[in-house]
Amino acid sequence: MKKESWGQTPAESMSPGFGRSQAVSTLPGSDPESRSQRAPAGYWRLVHGEFSLLVERRALAANLLLVMLLLVASVAYLMLGSIPVGASELARALSGNGEGVTAFVIHDLRLPRLAAAWLTGAAFALAGCLMQTLARNRLATPGIIGIDNGATAFAVASVVGLGVSLAPPAMALAGAATAAAITFGLANGGDTRGYRFIVAGIGIGAVFGAITQLLLARVAIDTANAAYPWTVGTLNARPGGAVMALAAGLALGLGLALALSRSLTLMRFSDAVAAGLGVMLHRRRVQVLALSVLLTALAVAVAGPVGMVGLIGPEIARSLSSSRGVPLFASALAGALVMVLADLVGRLLLAPIELPVGIVTAVVGGPWLLWILLRPDSRSSR
Repeated sequence: MKKESWGQTPAESMSPGFGRSQAVSTLPGSDPESRSQRAPAGYWRLVHGEFSLLVERRALAANLLLVMLLLVASVAYLMLGSIPVGASELARALSGNGEGVTAFVIHDLRLPRLAAAWLTGAAFALAGCLMQTLARNRLATPGIIGIDNGATAFAVASVVGLGVSLAPPAMALAGAATAAAITFGLANGGDTRGYRFIVAGIGIGAVFGAITQLLLARVAIDTANAAYPWTVGTLNARPGGAVMALAAGLALGLGLALALSRSLTLMRFSDAVAAGLGVMLHRRRVQVLALSVLLTALAVAVAGPVGMVGLIGPEIARSLSSSRGVPLFASALAGALVMVLADLVGRLLLAPIELPVGIVTAVVGGPWLLWILLRPDSRSSR
């Protein structure tokens, strides 16, 4: 048997829902033998020559719905603000025919910030979905288990000037990796299942949070103000290089996550079942954890520790999707939607005073977290 990498294992191809034993149907134009077969319930089978693809109907509908909602929210994001922009003015500005203040507001202020909201929301939610599946616990998000705080502490250390020459984005990646490694090591020698992993992460997050506050308390007020955006989460101070790095990292991370999707589906079951179907659990866990850390660190490097997006995004995706697989793409779309709406609310709620997006998501995410705890759902363990 070939060694596992980022994709499907030979044994996984024999798991329910993925093998040749499934009866499938085809679209018109396929060969008679294939045409006589039927797709599993809830799927479409697309055939082109010798290649075929099963498409889950509910997952496709959920993704299309989230795309539509995200586009609507994005249009509202561009139109609303201290300087309202009409639909016709927005269309002219996007086509390159805008004039004066409108063109400046759209191209130089709102579009870059909207792109940052899309990217950071998708990265936080995708990392949350990966972490929840890895730990088989709906509370195991990067923010709750301390990865966000680790990235923030290292980024703040570079801003306040502790003799560290690396830029905040690079330090954020180092801090996230450090927090994840410590949590992973304390959780019973690398076990990511159960509440020991959660409790260890909460403890590590508290330590790094205290370190951040200590660093800010020992520097001048102007230096502390410069580091403030890294502590609450905001899209105001967006390093241009960090946004580009996040775009590249998210594209790579989403591709790798989709390559791992079948392993992630099997990892939701017991270790014995997953191992029996050929999943090399330790290797897969390390890969998923590394991917989640990378996405979180890149997002923190752009927006700071925006809490609860990694919790709310996957929950929305699961509520819309079916239980057959892990909703990776839907989680990314839902996270982007949550970030866009939260930043829009922060800009409009107390205008002209602007609330950081991290405060808005915390206000919304706190009751959401309580609802999850008080109303257990059987779908959460999928």
